[in-house]
Order: sequence, then C-alpha cells, then structure tokens
Amino acid sequence: MTGTTDPQDLSVRYIAQWTEPDPARRREAIESLWAEDGTHVLQPPAEIRELAADLGFDHPTLRAQGHNAIETRVTRSYQRFVENGEFTFRARTDAVLLDDLIRFHWDTISVADGEVVGGGLELLALDTDGRIRTDYMFPGA
Repeated sequence: MTGTTDPQDLSVRYIAQWTEPDPARRREAIESLWAEDGTHVLQPPAEIRELAADLGFDHPTLRAQGHNAIETRVTRSYQRFVENGEFTFRARTDAVLLDDLIRFHWDTISVADGEVVGGGLELLALDTDGRIRTDYMFPGA
C-alpha cells in the first residue's frame, strides 16, 4: 500500500499533528498516521548531545513508542513551541517516497514575522498499511 502513498500529503498531515490545538483531534491524527507500535526517534540538539557525551554516551537518541507515548511527545512539543503563539511548523514541498521511506524537511516559523527560525529533516519508515512504523527526526538538519 505504500506505493500509493502521496509523500507530500503525508508530510503535511504529519506536521499538522504537531500544530493541532484540540487534544482529541491530535489523538485522531496520531492514530491515523502511526502504526500502533510506531516509534518516534529524535536526534537531540547539539547541546544535549554534548552534555550526553560528557557523561560517556556516544550516540544519544530519544524514543517514544506507541500511540500513548507519541501523543505525550507531540503534546509536549505543542505546549512548548506552538500553544503560546510564538511558533508554528510547516512541511517543505520536497517530500519523496522511496520504497517504504518518505524523506522531507520542515520549517519552524516565527508567527510574529513569518521568518524561518529553524527546522529539520524527517525520515519516515512506513508499514504495509502506509502508516508510520518509525520516524527519525533530525532537528537542525
């Protein structure tokens, strides 16, 4: 089924879950986008990687697995970056599908002036139903 997945449409729906203000609609988005045991894997920002390296961790990654953990992760991101009206996110128009992988970039936008203030790279591995099995997030890429 992943051969029929529109990568740009999926990238837009993926980003929309991070900016959805209604908790029930956010949960619906997560359940429709993610496999039940899907995993979100985050490469932390450089300062966190440096702190981890000082503690002896060579390759720190952060993980959330399953709908409940992903909902917590998405909700906390929403609360920190979007809820106060300071930032929003948008998918770029560069999404591509290769076998069961979708790659795209996203931007963090300042609501005050519309300027791009950050962003990152997303690599989504899909299951046979076209839902996210594993999400590799690279902020700052």
